[in-house]
Amino acid sequence: MKIKIVLILSLLSTIGISRAQEVLTLEDAIRISLENNYNIRISRNQSAIDKNNVSLANAGILPAVGANLTNNRSIQETRQTQADGSVREVKDARNSNLNYGIGLDWTIFDGFAMFANYDRLKELQKLGETNMKATILNTVSDVINNYYYLIRLQKEADATDTAVAISRLRLNTAQNRYHIGKAAKLEVLNATVDLNADTTYLLRQRDLVRSRKIVLNELLARDVNTEFVIQDSITTDPSLQFDQLLNLSSQQNPVIQTAFINERIARLNLKQVKANRYPSIGVNTGYNFTRSHSELGFARDARGQGFTYGLTASVNIFNGFLQKRNERNAEIQIDNAQLDYQRLKQNITAQLSSAYQTYLTNLKLIELEKSNQNVAKQNMDITLAKFRLGSVTPVEFREAQRNYLEASVRYTDSEYQAKQAEIALKELAGNLTF
Repeated sequence: MKIKIVLILSLLSTIGISRAQEVLTLEDAIRISLENNYNIRISRNQSAIDKNNVSLANAGILPAVGANLTNNRSIQETRQTQADGSVREVKDARNSNLNYGIGLDWTIFDGFAMFANYDRLKELQKLGETNMKATILNTVSDVINNYYYLIRLQKEADATDTAVAISRLRLNTAQNRYHIGKAAKLEVLNATVDLNADTTYLLRQRDLVRSRKIVLNELLARDVNTEFVIQDSITTDPSLQFDQLLNLSSQQNPVIQTAFINERIARLNLKQVKANRYPSIGVNTGYNFTRSHSELGFARDARGQGFTYGLTASVNIFNGFLQKRNERNAEIQIDNAQLDYQRLKQNITAQLSSAYQTYLTNLKLIELEKSNQNVAKQNMDITLAKFRLGSVTPVEFREAQRNYLEASVRYTDSEYQAKQAEIALKELAGNLTF
């Protein structure tokens, strides 16, 4: 009865604190992290930059139009000897030359490099989106793992709190028995030592809970000292199938998608390198105005305006076999990208296999540890009843108490380990949704 009263008072205290603090659900934690987390925000900005870079102008397909203005002036002392031997001399001669107009330069053919570059920019945009997805997956996975780890710590703290209540009851019983002469002082001292040990362990558990809350607040990119409570429990999805996860990973895993995109980029780089074998052709045109003034010369003033146009062409004939070397290096890069894709795909498969085995093992352990906890609780109840009657020794009582605490901790640990394996599997499959 005393244990029940202690637990009820502890529960009421917890409820009172919960009302004064924020109740943080897993959905709220994920939503806050998606809005605030610095890594996600940086990744989104980088993805926006990659999207902005996809343009015909950035690929070199569109012409460049520019306006120009040149205005040169000078003051000179000029002395000229004419053909007939006469000399002309002007001091402080003011000269000016003004040019302004608009021009257009356009590369109309460069061996299709501009089109390959445009496709490359689109692939880089996809790469940025995939990197952002990977950042989101990693961050959400960290949030979920820390959230359930906090639940684990709280459950262990609750189990330790129960152990403290039992130890306190044991001490009170020992003191009462000592006062009426049915127990020795040594029994009181042993009960005091065990109560202090349990209390110390409980304080350390509560410190771990506070530290883990700081870690979770940091992931949510908010004040790390924000107080909150968690009222969820650990539930594991027992329906995951390896073949389905493997199929999803090949389609949705960001690491595999990144490797696949890098292979396409390597092929486009080869197209750009091969474009140097073709001639580069460009056109230019413009409309210019000119005006000049010279105080000494055959023409003192001159004005002009009109169109200019032209055609430029160039082709690489020989550059010391650099073209062949560059093409060969680009082909090797394609081969490396293919090998990297196969390597990463195998690595993801290996991680899935390992995590799935851990997942299945912990699902079995949950049932086993749950049964062990029930047995340990029954043993604790029987031992406690006998202890009141004085028919068990303090050592036997302590052993039953320790077994119950360890069984509760192992049960909570198996739940968390199974949940951690489930999260890892869904993250590897690129399907971490809640």
